[in-house]
Amino acid sequence: MTSHEALIEAAETLSARYALRSDEIEAARRVPKDISDELAAAGFYRIAAPAAVGGLEAAPATSSEVFEILARGEASCAWVSFIGATSGTVLSALPDAAAAEVFPNENTLIAGVFAPNGTAEKVDEGFRVSGRWQWGSGTQNADWILGGTMLTENGEPMLDRHGRQRQHMVLLPAAEVEFIDTWHVSGLRGTGSLDFQVTDLLVPEDRVVGFNRPGSSAKNPLYQFPNFTFLALGIGAVCMGIARAAMDELVQLAVAKKRVGARNTIAEQQTSQIALARAEASFRSARLFYYDALASAWDDAVSGNPVPVEKRRDLRLATTHAVQTCVQIVNDMYELGGGSSVYETSKLQRHFRDINVAKSHIMVSQNTLETAGSLFFGLETNTSRL
Repeated sequence: MTSHEALIEAAETLSARYALRSDEIEAARRVPKDISDELAAAGFYRIAAPAAVGGLEAAPATSSEVFEILARGEASCAWVSFIGATSGTVLSALPDAAAAEVFPNENTLIAGVFAPNGTAEKVDEGFRVSGRWQWGSGTQNADWILGGTMLTENGEPMLDRHGRQRQHMVLLPAAEVEFIDTWHVSGLRGTGSLDFQVTDLLVPEDRVVGFNRPGSSAKNPLYQFPNFTFLALGIGAVCMGIARAAMDELVQLAVAKKRVGARNTIAEQQTSQIALARAEASFRSARLFYYDALASAWDDAVSGNPVPVEKRRDLRLATTHAVQTCVQIVNDMYELGGGSSVYETSKLQRHFRDINVAKSHIMVSQNTLETAGSLFFGLETNTSRL
């Protein structure tokens, strides 16, 4: 079992290494295969996979710290890592035999999209799946690709016990998936988050996540943790890493640069000093809220108790708050950098682009704040996405 310390040490080493390859990664518009292999070897793709199939089942705080450290050096590598890690949690919702087949060794990468943009029609052999999904981060290096689907039988919706159409992710062999080159974007270019699709692909029942009886790992604390939260936590961790990198970059620039006509460096100007101090305070406060809410929710999961809605609310609020705070910090650092920030050679412009793409993810949208605020008011609220 890889220790917390070993994972953190590996993250520090690889973060520094990938910072030197950031131009290459961005130009490729995907994580190069050798880097993906290194991330797998470090244990990052299996960090949240069940121990029964060779995963680490690491505490969520460990995973978040790993992604945060990686993002300080190269945000796209961190993003793909958390997607792989989060996707690995689905193995607990498969029968044990199917999970072992899907995850035969520790270097296996699962990636994909939970949005139910596909259809899965029930047939005797399993399900016939068709669909096209966006935001397939890391999928070009994956062995298996997840796609969210709406289940049907005889052309009619399959309903759950509440009368709603059943939604399940399905595991698709990467070799059977068609990739569509749509990832031409402003930020997080190296994530390779292009579209992918399948048409009438037969998927066995035991590769439909949560359709059959889950595996023996399903009751372990990590898989009792709120499942939607894993995705949001990863986004928050990446944004915190980007914000810290932006502050460090601004300091390095500001101690040497003087604006045109100025006697003092940017660092010697009071407005800059106040702005950096406020950014540091905001960052540390948001980060503390994030990890404190995470620790509190994890305590319940470890003790065998369901995480109550109040703690799920706080955790999602802390995550969205961390993202929004970090976006503001990066924007401020970009502004403080002045004209230097706009050049492609500036790391500040890359941090600016990356974090403003990361914030657009639905898991850290304004809707999270609306849900939290509604709960604070004591109103009847849909908490299914918490």
